[in-house]
Amino acid sequence: MCGVTKIVSLILNMPTLNTILKELKNIPVDRLEDLYFIIRSLQENTKKSERISKKVLSFAGSFSDMTEEDYNEFAEHTKNTRNKFFDRDVDL
Repeated sequence: MCGVTKIVSLILNMPTLNTILKELKNIPVDRLEDLYFIIRSLQENTKKSERISKKVLSFAGSFSDMTEEDYNEFAEHTKNTRNKFFDRDVDL
C-alpha cells in the first residue's frame, strides 16, 4: 500500500466524534478519572506541539536577506559540520 493510500485509509477509518462518545458511555464510572487524565495529557501534548511549531515557524524567512552565494556557502558548511559530527566511529 503506497503512502497516499495509507493516509486515505486512515482518514476513512477514523472514528467520528459520535462513535467516540458512544464508546465513552461504556466506560465504567470508576475508570472515568483515568480517562480524564488521558484526555488531558493528549491536550497538553497538542498544546506543546503547537508551541514548538510556532517557534520553528518563527525562523521562516530567516535566510531571505542572504544572497544565493551566501546561502549556498552556509548550507555547504552546515552539511559538512553534520557529516563530521555524525560520521564518527563510536566504541560502545
